[in-house]
Amino acid sequence: MVTLYEHPLSPYAQKVKISAPEKGIALDLKTPDGIGAGSARGEFIAANPRAEVPALIDGETYVFDSTIILEYIEDNWPEPPMLPASPAERAKVRMIEEVCDTHYEAINWGLGEITWFRRATGSKAREMQELAAQQTAKIQNWLTKQLGPHDWFNGKSFGWGDLSVVPYVNGSAGFGNAPDECSPLGKWLARANARPAVAQTAKEAVDSIAGMQVVADVLEQGLFKREYRDHRLEWMMKTEGVEIVLDGLEKNNIRFSYDFE
Repeated sequence: MVTLYEHPLSPYAQKVKISAPEKGIALDLKTPDGIGAGSARGEFIAANPRAEVPALIDGETYVFDSTIILEYIEDNWPEPPMLPASPAERAKVRMIEEVCDTHYEAINWGLGEITWFRRATGSKAREMQELAAQQTAKIQNWLTKQLGPHDWFNGKSFGWGDLSVVPYVNGSAGFGNAPDECSPLGKWLARANARPAVAQTAKEAVDSIAGMQVVADVLEQGLFKREYRDHRLEWMMKTEGVEIVLDGLEKNNIRFSYDFE
């Protein structure tokens, strides 16, 4: 049994939770204690000193970072392959993954900051949500071009490109920024969500949203820290959220994920 430390709302963890079942790999899913509060300990920290999900443990092998985990899975369980055959096609899906993991993730993360953590309220929240919707539309247009006439981002079959995109498009849908159902991207999303591994992962994410209703109060009490990756900080800066960052620093409820012990 392979252990995966994860959180249902993490798109990075979702990528792994889709890839493994597609290859017939059983995962023992665990949500680490103390995640986000600066108190994570034990096996999870040994697997990822940045205290971020996902982290995978396979016997004596500890792997962190979603892309590196996907590569480890592909190397260790090559069938069925998630990467397409040619070098050019592999480069394409890896670039799609990079765009989604950085630019797209930051938009959905920012909307979570507003919706769940109440980092912005009132007119400020509406302003940032409108900007996020515009940014999402641009990325979805770009993704539509990458999809082209194919059923899948991988080309003829579901694979690396698709599992790298679907967590983010589903995340957008949860914030009211879904692609049109009749559009090529909307039809692709329906096909992807019909796959058992994607459907299960999406359901777990939706089910976990109910627990997010209390996180703003927990944050205000200083019991929870928000983490900024570089692209998330960039999103805040370019989406008129400078004062949100500064306010979080003043209240000491923001931390930057570079702490190694």
